[in-house]
Amino acid sequence: MHERLKEVPRVDEVLEAAQEAGLVERLGRPLVLEAVRAVLEDCRASIRGGGPAPAGPAHLVEAVEERTRAWLAPRLCRVINATGIILHTGLGRAALPREAVEALARHAAGYCLLEVDRAGERTRREDPCAERLCRLTGAEAATVVNNNAGATLLALRALAAGREVLVSHGQLVEIGGSFRIPEVMEESGARLVAVGTTNRTYLGDYERAVTDRTALLLRVHASNYRVVGFTHETGIDELVGLGRRLGLPVMDDLGSGCMQELAPWGLEGEPLVSASVRAGADLVCFSGDKLLGGPQAGICLGRRETVDRLRLHPLFRALRVDKLTLAALEAVLGIYLQGEEAARSRLPVLRSIAATVEDLSREASALAAALREQLPGLELEVVEETAQVGGGSTPARELPTRCVALAHPERGAADLAAALRSGTPPVFVRVKHGRVLLDLRTLLPGDAADLVAAVAALG
Repeated sequence: MHERLKEVPRVDEVLEAAQEAGLVERLGRPLVLEAVRAVLEDCRASIRGGGPAPAGPAHLVEAVEERTRAWLAPRLCRVINATGIILHTGLGRAALPREAVEALARHAAGYCLLEVDRAGERTRREDPCAERLCRLTGAEAATVVNNNAGATLLALRALAAGREVLVSHGQLVEIGGSFRIPEVMEESGARLVAVGTTNRTYLGDYERAVTDRTALLLRVHASNYRVVGFTHETGIDELVGLGRRLGLPVMDDLGSGCMQELAPWGLEGEPLVSASVRAGADLVCFSGDKLLGGPQAGICLGRRETVDRLRLHPLFRALRVDKLTLAALEAVLGIYLQGEEAARSRLPVLRSIAATVEDLSREASALAAALREQLPGLELEVVEETAQVGGGSTPARELPTRCVALAHPERGAADLAAALRSGTPPVFVRVKHGRVLLDLRTLLPGDAADLVAAVAALG
């Protein structure tokens, strides 16, 4: 076996062959050299396992090119979301509207007016977004950080470090990535004081827990679960009233950032940002990439004095956002300023939520017909199903949807799903009762044709 390893070409021999093939000129010597070494190590491993030795240096050039192509291929690529989960965290949550994509490419990709105005005066980078947020919600001031977890940490640190924060037992939530309110509280330097019980918390529970060490009254929206049955929750207006009476600020961590009423589509009870502002909350925090429908961001708005305390804290700079996030967010907020109809028709998240069953049925029938034409051997059926908003929003509530269910006569559903994920673009689906489900509610404009091609490629 040791003698057979001598049949593996030397690095310089394969590198010379790659240079003659033009790889070095196209891709650069360092990357090609690293690929050559990796391919030769694969050859040695194959020989040790009983495999054949390579025929010669020239025969390895294709393997070297494939390795460099794999290394250079973007991992962050477009996918088709046919899962029925609108805010799919693994797939990037909110899809951005065309206006935001254009803002990224046209305005923010090069030099832009980030921290200076046309008069040459220094400005705050988040000011354009802050102005639009205030106009939309009625808040006195607003700012933006990298995500809502960062917003929560910054707020607790700036407003309550070394002192007590009162929060209901039923709001000690954990969101994705093991982000737990008690642990964030500890990291911020604030001391958690839980009041009430898991299912019932009254205003008096807060009032009895207030001491001279209390710095903040906190409400946390249970955005990824629901408590039902024998329950009671203290409303934000009640909490604000108590805060005013005792001279304590009130923070409302809304999480999902809903800007318009979703009840017409069966999603009742999702709190509105503007309602918290009208109730008088000193600070309202929420995500940019959930129901707002924009890029990942943590948005903080409310009373000017409170927001200024966040801006002046040293942690604020560590959590600030870049020009790309701000450009996309400004574009999304501009759509909201044009009215509810504009938001529903142009923001992908709201468009998916508001899609009617009639429209979805028609689109599902068209998709099924196109698939039958490409692959007549597939078993296809349009079925009634349910979709979810996802992303820690509107928990335990489902939306009626329509799916194309497909089955292959020779391949199992799990195999089909894996093959679709490995295609270009990758397609993510649901598997249920031995069939692949393609959910129309989460398809974006232009996805259907690529989805048909992806399924057709399965053969």
